[in-house]
Amino acid sequence: MATFKEISPNASAGAKVTNWFENRFPTAFDAYKVHMSEYYAPKNFNFWYIFGSLSLLVLVIQIVTGIFLVMHYKPDAALAFGSVEYIMRDVPWGWLIRYMHSTGASAFFVVVYLHMFRGLMYGSYRKPRELVWIFGCAIFLCLMAEAFMGYLLPWGQMSYWGARVIVNLFAAVPFVGPDLALLIRGDYVVGDATLNRFFSFHVIAVPLVLLGLVVAHLLALHDVGSNNPDGIEIKGPDAPRDAAGHPLDGIPFHPYYTVHDIFGVSVFLLVFSAIIFFAPEFGGYFLEYNNFIPADPFKTPLHIAPVWYFTPFYSMLRAVTGEFATVLALIVLAAVFFGAKRLPKIFTAPLWIVGLGVAVALGMLPGLANMLGFLAPVFGPLLKA
Repeated sequence: MATFKEISPNASAGAKVTNWFENRFPTAFDAYKVHMSEYYAPKNFNFWYIFGSLSLLVLVIQIVTGIFLVMHYKPDAALAFGSVEYIMRDVPWGWLIRYMHSTGASAFFVVVYLHMFRGLMYGSYRKPRELVWIFGCAIFLCLMAEAFMGYLLPWGQMSYWGARVIVNLFAAVPFVGPDLALLIRGDYVVGDATLNRFFSFHVIAVPLVLLGLVVAHLLALHDVGSNNPDGIEIKGPDAPRDAAGHPLDGIPFHPYYTVHDIFGVSVFLLVFSAIIFFAPEFGGYFLEYNNFIPADPFKTPLHIAPVWYFTPFYSMLRAVTGEFATVLALIVLAAVFFGAKRLPKIFTAPLWIVGLGVAVALGMLPGLANMLGFLAPVFGPLLKA
């Protein structure tokens, strides 16, 4: 049995309770020291380093609100739309929970996209943080899968027809495409079987994978340490250290950066609450107006468009005429992030140069996609053969 730490009989009740738990659960206190009070982070973190903690906050919001929504939601094609209306109209505070969840989905992508931009800007993909970056890319892919599967659940017009378009993309994969699409749908058309499958993946399977990847992402980050805007390795072999071995260019994450993050969280929650209470649909970007109409397999909307955070992928889908060429374009876009460790270090460039480069690259995407579209009639028959 481990040696128990003794405490003065005159100590406060809080100190006695803490000592009692520390003697019986020392692993938790060791983890607190490793990841909080004795985890040294660079002194020069700036505004861009707030979005990692905000991503964790939004993940918690989504899990908690999702638990309450599942209590009243019916994963049945005949009842799904009505159950969402029941949540909005008859469940006490159901409208608030639903708006928190729908707004949280968009907020999740806002903070994750900004977090990814910071990683690209300051070289977070470079040695020794390659594994941190790879885990982050996997989190992004899981997040897209989670959002897509949850998008079908309200069973509105745009949810239904958007799911049909995306699932049909899998049918473009050579040889196994039609069987793969049938496996995903569970039927020959998007219907009750599809809704049940997506519900189970959205509520159980993908969140478990997502949580595991988040833990791996944080552990890998804390093993190699955070980078900083100046690109100086505060924990490197040549980094200056004090007598206790702590980096001179670092400060403990707690309490310094927990206070820093709490301020950022306060500002974020003000904006988040303002959207929930005053503009939950956000002009049709967060909640599309077509999704307030029950799904009708016999009536196609005039324009089938996904939610805003899938816009880069949707632009490729619209620009490329060949089915498999579209799939290749989407794969290439995802592969760019996974292969980012081979990109040159760009955090030494001024921010306006980085922004201009990103804008030019994004502006070139439709042209490149159109070029692939012109080549599709040539290679399309070969890909379908």
